[in-house]
Amino acid sequence: MARAPHDVPSPDPSLPTVSGLVVVDKPTGWTSHDVVARMRRLAGTRKVGHAGTLDPMATGVLVVGVEKATRLLTWVVGQDKTYEATLRLGQATVTDDAEGELVAAAEPAAVEAVTDEAVTAAVARLTGAIEQVPAKVSAIKVDGRRAYAQVRAGRDVELAARPVTVSAFDVHRITRTRDDAGRPVLDVDATVSCSTGTYVRALARDLGEALGVGGHLTALRRTRVGALTLEHASTLDQLAADVAAGRPLPVTTLEQAAAGLFPVRRLTAAEAGDLADGRRIGPSAGDPEEGPLDNDAVTAGLAPDGRLVALLQDRGDRGARMAKPVLVFLPGERFSAAPGTTARPGRDR
Repeated sequence: MARAPHDVPSPDPSLPTVSGLVVVDKPTGWTSHDVVARMRRLAGTRKVGHAGTLDPMATGVLVVGVEKATRLLTWVVGQDKTYEATLRLGQATVTDDAEGELVAAAEPAAVEAVTDEAVTAAVARLTGAIEQVPAKVSAIKVDGRRAYAQVRAGRDVELAARPVTVSAFDVHRITRTRDDAGRPVLDVDATVSCSTGTYVRALARDLGEALGVGGHLTALRRTRVGALTLEHASTLDQLAADVAAGRPLPVTTLEQAAAGLFPVRRLTAAEAGDLADGRRIGPSAGDPEEGPLDNDAVTAGLAPDGRLVALLQDRGDRGARMAKPVLVFLPGERFSAAPGTTARPGRDR
C-alpha cells in the first residue's frame, strides 16, 4: 500500500537537485499522474513529467523526467515499447480491458471451438504494419474532448484507424479456464513489441473479434521503453528508501539518455559554443550527393567535456545543409577544447 503523503521523505537539502530520467516500476492501481506527484516530493521539485501514460491496472516501466530532462520526454514517448500481456478471449468490455463493464460474452461452444492454431494464425495477422482503431477509452480528442470522457458520459465515440507497427507478438501460453461466473474463456499470455501509439488492449479486442468471440486485456506490464528496461527501474518504495537515507535519486543523466535515444555527435568547442548561442553549424550527416535527405533525424551534440549541448536536425537543400539546434540545454555556455574543463570568458575558435 502506498504511503500517505506526509510519510513521503524529501531530499536532503544539502544535495544538489537531480536532473535526469528516473525509470519507475509503476505499481498497479496508480495513475501515471499519481507517480509524477510522488516523484515531485521525492525529487524536491515540481519540474517533473512522464513519458507514455500507463493505465492504472498496468505496471512496469514509466519513464519520469526531472528538471532539464523533462525536455527530452517528447522524444522518449516516441520510442518503441515492449509489454508482457494477458489477453482474455471470449468476453468483450466497454474499455477493452478488465477495468470496464462486460458488454458481451461468447457462447461456451464458440469459445471451446477456438483452437490454439486459430489463435496463432489470428495473432500473425495482427503482426507487422497494421491499421489499428484505438481503444475508445483513450486520451485521443474527438471534437475537442477526450474520448474516454465522452465514453464515460455515455456517448458513442468513433475513432479513425491509425497506422502502427507491431514488430513482435509472441504467444507463450494459451490457458483454457473459466471466469468467476463459470463461463469458459481462453487466456493468452504474450509479449508485444510495438511502435508508439499502439494500444495493446486494442490488440486484445481485435484478436477476439477476429476469432468471433470477443476479447479484452486482463494484465499488462511494460518492460521496455526504447533502451530503458525494468533492469533500470526502481519501485517507489526503493526510491523513497534512497531519499530517506540521504542518497540521491538514481537517474539516467541527460547525456546517457540522449546517447540512448539518438546518434551522438562529438562537438568541437567552437561548434558547442555556436549551438549554445542558437547558431547553426555544419551538417551532422555530411552533405551526400545522392540519397534522400532526412530532415527529421535528430542527433545529440555533446561538448568536449561530455555535456549535452543541444539536439540537432540537419536542414536545407543539398550543398547548403546545416545542423540546426532544435533544443538547447546549455544556452550561452562557453567551452574549452580540453575535456572536463570550462573555458574562461570568450570562445575557442
